[in-house]
Formats: sequence, structure tokens, C-alpha cells
Amino acid sequence: MEPFEIFLAALPGLEPVLKAEAEAIGLPSPVAVPGGVTLRGDWRTVWQANLHLRGASRVLARIGEFRAFHLAQLDKRARKFDWAAHLRPDIPVRVEVSCKASKIYHDRAAKQRIETAITETLGVPLAEDAPIRIMARIDDNLVTFSLDTSGAPLHRRGHKEAVNKAPLRETLAALFLRACGFDGTRPVLDPMCGSGTFVLEAAEIALGLAPGRSRQFAFEDFASFDAQAWAAMKEAAAPRGAAPTFYGSDRDDGAIRMSQANAQRAGVQDVCQFTRCPVSEVQRPDGPPGLIMVNPPYGARIGNRKLLFALYGALGQVARERFAGWRLGMVTSDPGLAKSTGLTFSTVSQPIPHGGLKIRLYQTGPIG
Repeated sequence: MEPFEIFLAALPGLEPVLKAEAEAIGLPSPVAVPGGVTLRGDWRTVWQANLHLRGASRVLARIGEFRAFHLAQLDKRARKFDWAAHLRPDIPVRVEVSCKASKIYHDRAAKQRIETAITETLGVPLAEDAPIRIMARIDDNLVTFSLDTSGAPLHRRGHKEAVNKAPLRETLAALFLRACGFDGTRPVLDPMCGSGTFVLEAAEIALGLAPGRSRQFAFEDFASFDAQAWAAMKEAAAPRGAAPTFYGSDRDDGAIRMSQANAQRAGVQDVCQFTRCPVSEVQRPDGPPGLIMVNPPYGARIGNRKLLFALYGALGQVARERFAGWRLGMVTSDPGLAKSTGLTFSTVSQPIPHGGLKIRLYQTGPIG
């Protein structure tokens, strides 16, 4: 098959970081665009992206396009489309349509035409909860068909059953670690670790574990899928050996139990240490300086903002007094709370939409 366009979805503001990751895992000529990264490749490229990318939220394959100026034309051209190259007659599909600046403006009518074309030409059943999702975008009278190759969002690695009440998605955690320059060679410490997301992601990166190693993907139900070649690709994703130790602490017993259970499921328990203690009691581990990576509560998310100033102040004090030479990366939606740490931030990211809030990544240089 000819190379086709592949779209790697990311939250706005993090596209350059995802592009850097795509380059690092060897994906061909990635280009950052609003909402993600595009590149051209084949089905093996799609598999590689799903298996190895930590920062993408999903991987879409753009499988074809044509012009259509009215519903009859859409119907005719959708029936001529080579659905059999991509879909199996025994696997249900669902179709989603969006229309913009086109003569076809009624997305429900367009959806009906495309669904009928697929079912009548190939016999594929339709279902609202189908494992295969076809997305049709009609923009300026150009109909583009994409397949969601991931299925469940890619932050669902398949290891983290236990989560606390305001978890940071694994994909976001991985991009924030990368933005802070983390490459797996230095320790990471999260003094408010919750369910352990930063610690687990750092440990997996250091050990060279593929984030998609334990889960299923939608592309495994495509007509183009080659189970033998996929098994060989997974087999070749061999983990590395030695890694530094990664540390998480939290004042909550339940959080520590969650983190330990999640580390066990991910197979990284040997390089992770979790300790119950408040921020004020966090101690610097032995060994070289590393990265403090933290997603503290922010007022709009958890708790009363006034009470949080003391927490951020304690975090800054502990960092200055015990972690000379370490760097700190902190995620928060509240510039006032960030300032109350008393730390000097060398880099502050663009605002990133997350759960109805705009969060930023604040980074220090080595703490002096």
C-alpha cells in the first residue's frame, strides 16, 4: 500500500514535545500541527506509533479522500471507496461525521449515507459501541476518511487500575517529563505522588518498556492486520537493563498502596520506592541529583486555595534546603500558588487545556 498520512493527537501546547518524541522513536519526518503531529507511513508505522509513543493520546490513519458537493455524490463515492482494504465484514464499526464550510452541512444525513455505503457494499454491522471508529471530515467539500487505530485512548496503558481523585493522564506525565529533559538516566522524585503516575512513567522510560506492551489496539481488528508481524514487533521491543531508582511519597496511606500496586502491575516495582510522609518530611535520596516532578493540588481542582499556599511554600522550602543541584518541574493552573514556592522558574510553558482548566509546566534550573 502507498504511504498515507498518520495523525498523532496531543493536547494543544504540547505538539512540539510530541514531535520530538516521534523523532526519538524513529518515526519518519514528523511535523507539528495544531492538535498534534502529522507524518506519512504505512501500517507498520501505525503499529510502531501505538506501541512506543508515550505522549500521543491516539493515532489516526487517514485512509482516503474525495470531493463531494451533495449527498447523492457522497453516497455514490462512498460506495466506490475500497472499504474491504481496511474493514472486516465480521467486526462492527461506528461512523462519526463533522461538516465545515461545505455544501453538505447536515452531519447526520452524511453519516447515514456513509453507514449505508459500508453496510451495503461490505456487509459490515454497525454498533454505537463498536471497536472500530471511522471518522469522516467534510471540510470545504473535501471528504476525508480516517480510522482510529488506537481504540481506547493511549493513556490507558493497561497497568494502572487504582487512581486517586485527580489523576494526571500518563500521556501528559510523559510529555512533561520529556519537556523537563528527562531521558531515564537520573532519578525522579514526586513528593505528592498520588497514584504514582510520574514515578511509573519515569521508571518505564528508564527501563525501555514500551507503553503499549500490555494492551489491545483497534488496528488488531483491521483487514490489513498481520498478527505474526505485530508479534515480532512487540518481541523486538526489548527492555533495557539497569535504571536509577524512582521515588514517590504522599501523606495519604491509600495513595502509597495504590502506587505500589500500580508499580507491581507495570513490572517496575524493583526500581520504585514509595514512602508515606508529608511534603515537609521528604528527604533527599542518596546518589546524584535528579528531577523533582510534581503535580500538586490546585484550588480549582482539589481543596481550598488559601490552604494550599502553605503546601506550596513547604514544597519550595524543602527543595531549597535539601535538594541543591536537583531541578524541579511542577504542574499547576495557579500562578499565585507557583509563586508561593519561592523558587525561581527558568521556563514556564504555554497554557495547556486539561479537565476544564489551563495548566502550565513550571521548571527551575538546578536549585542553588
